[in-house]
Amino acid sequence: MDRYGNDVLAGDWRSAGRASVARVPADPGLVVELPDSGFVGAVVGVEVGNVHLEDRHGRVRAFPLGPGFVIDGAPATLIEPTVAAPTGRARSLSGSFHVADQRARTARASRLWVEGRHDAELVEKVWGHDLRVEGVVVEYLEGVDHLADRLASFAPTPARRVGVLVDHLVDGSKEARIAAAALTTVPHGSVHIVGHPFVDIWQAVKPARLGIEGWPEVPRHLEWKRGVLAELGLPHDDQADIAHAWQRILSRVRSFHDLEPALLGPVEELIDFVTEA
Repeated sequence: MDRYGNDVLAGDWRSAGRASVARVPADPGLVVELPDSGFVGAVVGVEVGNVHLEDRHGRVRAFPLGPGFVIDGAPATLIEPTVAAPTGRARSLSGSFHVADQRARTARASRLWVEGRHDAELVEKVWGHDLRVEGVVVEYLEGVDHLADRLASFAPTPARRVGVLVDHLVDGSKEARIAAAALTTVPHGSVHIVGHPFVDIWQAVKPARLGIEGWPEVPRHLEWKRGVLAELGLPHDDQADIAHAWQRILSRVRSFHDLEPALLGPVEELIDFVTEA
């Protein structure tokens, strides 16, 4: 017998006597627990290496993928979610055909403007692939009241266009008056302004995706976002509450199917306008 024949370091010697930890894809709906904090939630999305979990009160928190989770009482390591093998040509979240191995195009001189950060994040999530392929940069105005000043600074031309998406652009509204006045200050064919009828971009997300029958009615004298959260029984005291609620809403958007048609058409129209230059 070779007393030195068995190499004690051979194989996975560090794991000897240890129970293996399951590697589980963070697929939507999977319920997991964080033993350190006691937080329990269902997976509602995975972004940039983080898994978003929603608890039974509707609160959404993000945690890094990896070890430290518990599933059905057993330790688990969460990994990237399962992706079904595509059948035929893949489509982007906007419904367009996905362009594989396409580097982002150098940014065009033309721009697409939206009113606020939430608008920009929603457009980027759904149309981001299309925008990178076309080289379109999305910027936000922090309110349509700044439109005329921003246009004067940008100095658009028919070859350097600006497409503007405006909230609550309906006949007789303040937004409609501002848009009409702004168009009189720029060269013809250099700026295209379209909008949607929603008070806020949140309303462009179908309420069924959030488990509600419809967006609450909010009195005009109240700030709309805070009023909505109050009606839904969610925290609404400060900007952090609003930001938290928006991340929950955004995480529920999986593709253009989760958005109202009244937003889809205007965004596609603006992308076409700024890419024709």
